[in-house]
Parts: sequence; C-alpha cells; structure tokens
Amino acid sequence: MSELAVETRAEEGAQSKGGRLGLVVALLLVTFLAALDIAVVTTAMPTIIGQLGGFELYAWAVSVYLLTSTVSVPIYGRLADVYGRRPLLLIAIGVFLLGSVLCGLAGNMGLFILFRAVQGVGAGGVLPVTITVIGDTFDAQTRARISGLFSAAWSVAALLGPLVGGTLVL
Repeated sequence: MSELAVETRAEEGAQSKGGRLGLVVALLLVTFLAALDIAVVTTAMPTIIGQLGGFELYAWAVSVYLLTSTVSVPIYGRLADVYGRRPLLLIAIGVFLLGSVLCGLAGNMGLFILFRAVQGVGAGGVLPVTITVIGDTFDAQTRARISGLFSAAWSVAALLGPLVGGTLVL
C-alpha cells in the first residue's frame, strides 16, 4: 500500500471520528434540552398559572406533555425506520421547538396545555430516534459509553432545571 493511500485512509478515519463526535455532541444537546424542559416547566408552573390562570388545569399542563410524548414514541420509531433517522429527528426537534415557542406565547391556560401537547409530540421523537441513531452508528462497546453520557445529560438537566426555571420566572 502506498504512503498516500495510508494517509488518505487515516484522514478519512479522523474525519469520521470527528463527524461521530459532532453527532454525539448534537444528540446530547438535543436530549439535554428535552430533559431540561421537563424540570424547567415543573418549577415554573406556579408562576405560569399565576399569569395565565386556570389552577384547576395545573395537572394537565404536565400530563398532556407526558401523554403525547409517550404515544408518539412508537410512531416516531416506525417512521424513522421507513423514512430515515435524520428527517424524523429534525421533524421532532422542529415540533418540539415550535411547541416551546407557542407555549411562551400562550395567552391562557387552555392554549398553554394545547401547546404543551405539541411540545410533547416533538419530545416523543427525540429519545427513540436518538437511541436508534446511536445504535446505527456505533459498536456495542462504544454504545455503552455513550449511554452513560446520555444518562449524565438527563441527570444534569434534572439538577439544572429547577435553577433555570426559577431564574426564568424571577
């Protein structure tokens, strides 16, 4: 094998490692933000209800998010198998962000709950598609290490969420 061929293969390996690192960082960020959202909203709910009214609907603001995200998980999984991982992950992120923006613009508790449902539909695609992308991209040993990083992302989000939520409502 020529020296040029060896260098080319080494460069390709470095690029793919860099690409994989970027992929993991992007997936960790998306997962972290979806996890952070849960803790932030839970902390901010008393203030949100104070501004929007509708205390009797308090439980729905959390429940509808969990319900729609749970229902959408298998749907995203199947659609990702049919249409590909990347498009479905981008759709999930887009729906989640749209729901987040709409929640911020909600003028009453009914709309807030509706937009939390939209947000939940987006969040429901983040976890299954992310896990599938990791499974498609990495070997079993590397997947185990990456799973630890995702667990850490959820843990850090759970710790920072109340701080962020409390800061946002001040």
